[in-house]
Amino acid sequence: MVARPSVILRIEPMRMEDLPAVHAIEAASFDAPWPPEAYQHDLETNRLAQYLVARVGDEIAAYGGMWLMVDEGHIITFAVHPIWRRQHVGGRLLLAFLDLAADRGAHEATLEVRLSNLPARRLYERFGFRPVGLRPRYYSDNGEDALIMTTDALESPAVRIERTGERITGVVYSRNGQEERIACDGVISTLPLPRLGSFLHISGCDREVNLCAGAIAFLAVKFEEAA
Repeated sequence: MVARPSVILRIEPMRMEDLPAVHAIEAASFDAPWPPEAYQHDLETNRLAQYLVARVGDEIAAYGGMWLMVDEGHIITFAVHPIWRRQHVGGRLLLAFLDLAADRGAHEATLEVRLSNLPARRLYERFGFRPVGLRPRYYSDNGEDALIMTTDALESPAVRIERTGERITGVVYSRNGQEERIACDGVISTLPLPRLGSFLHISGCDREVNLCAGAIAFLAVKFEEAA
């Protein structure tokens, strides 16, 4: 079996020219997509709204939107293109929203998800969301209930660099008590990343570990495609 080449996943603010690709992902993901003008209105006039896209090369693999209201980040839409599901794209994008919410002063993040959408519920649970209630007949297409999910108090993400002498052997990323370790064998070699702060590129590590507003976040992830 021939390994596929590694690719770079970049998380960036949504732009107007991204909307056709966003609509295509939405149509492939939801039975009742938003009106086309809804995104344009939020991008142009809603100061509470923050929209991000996950790019692989020139392709948009996922998108999401969040409203920042007082001390809460409310994720209002979130979808991954079917061909990019189960390849860590959704988790990286969700992590970016949590980091953005914490950076803007939100104390918690919340969202609604269909009761029947078990893959999405499992993703959200992995990143600290827990069920707190129901919105009866929330979805207009079939009257399905929505499960309300909320995080505990958001903490700034942290990183610990593991070393053996001058060599870096691992990067441990943690948020809200959850840890992920990336095995490495190399040295920090690249700084900075324009506009997003800076990032650590470690030779022998298959991801770029990024700093955003002084906190580590996986806002651009270099990963191996699933075989």
